[in-house]
Amino acid sequence: MPVVTCFGEVLLDVFPTHKKIGGAPLNVALRLNSFGVETNIISRVSQDTNGIEILEFVKNNGLDVSGIQIDKTFKTGVVQVTLNKVGSATYSIDYPVAWDKINITKKAVEKVKSSDAFIFGSLVCRDPVSKNTLNHLLQFAGFKVFDVNIRPPHYSMGLLFELMKRSDFIKCNDEELQEICEYLNFNSGSIEDQVRLISLKTKTKQICVTQGKDGATLLYNDQFYINKGYKVKVVDTVGAGDSFLATLISKLLNKTHPEKALNFACAIGSIVASKKGANPVIHADELNSFTK
Repeated sequence: MPVVTCFGEVLLDVFPTHKKIGGAPLNVALRLNSFGVETNIISRVSQDTNGIEILEFVKNNGLDVSGIQIDKTFKTGVVQVTLNKVGSATYSIDYPVAWDKINITKKAVEKVKSSDAFIFGSLVCRDPVSKNTLNHLLQFAGFKVFDVNIRPPHYSMGLLFELMKRSDFIKCNDEELQEICEYLNFNSGSIEDQVRLISLKTKTKQICVTQGKDGATLLYNDQFYINKGYKVKVVDTVGAGDSFLATLISKLLNKTHPEKALNFACAIGSIVASKKGANPVIHADELNSFTK
């Protein structure tokens, strides 16, 4: 069974009527763990009530908390989530918070060295402390999976492109793909053309683009695989992309054929979008209706 380490933010998503524990790296880690993948999470929380709640939640969900550092100065991360009429989310992300200050530790290096894949996003680079830690850990990572998370104003296109060049696998959504191509002065209505350009510019042979209700496109070692999406009633989109990525990487690490891996990942992402929150439980009978 492969071992995966996820690096970055853990936080509380605060909705108008409730709050949920999340953060893209933690969402990915939880979904990987639900598939039986040995998963580490490297992050940082405060000693405050929210931090204690997150640590208990992570423990109760079977993840090792030894990679989550404790900060005595900065509070645990909180994100205000707003949903529009169709369930799409926008985010207001507090700064600075504990996960902006993830330190380089011997334990973190050991976890990355012993992993088959290292999954990280761009949001964690908004602060120089966590950015420096990420850059250090990337030296020890084998298979580097970059989840492009464009969250204005917490990014620069130059940084995103540098991270893409250091990655073995890139995942983004169609809006992020468009913005990246505009940065590269490339105009094309074809997602396949856009992906091939990024692959050429970054020398990355595995790139996946999620397209919401229209599914996803995967470039895997010079071959394209396409899923047209599954029709569901969307409750909210929070965490759907994270569960998609966790599923896809889990399947690919276990040598599943890319087409089957993509279809399964799209099914999981669709089910998550049909439920409330980022980490809903998914039952076998729900999956069966998608994967027959």
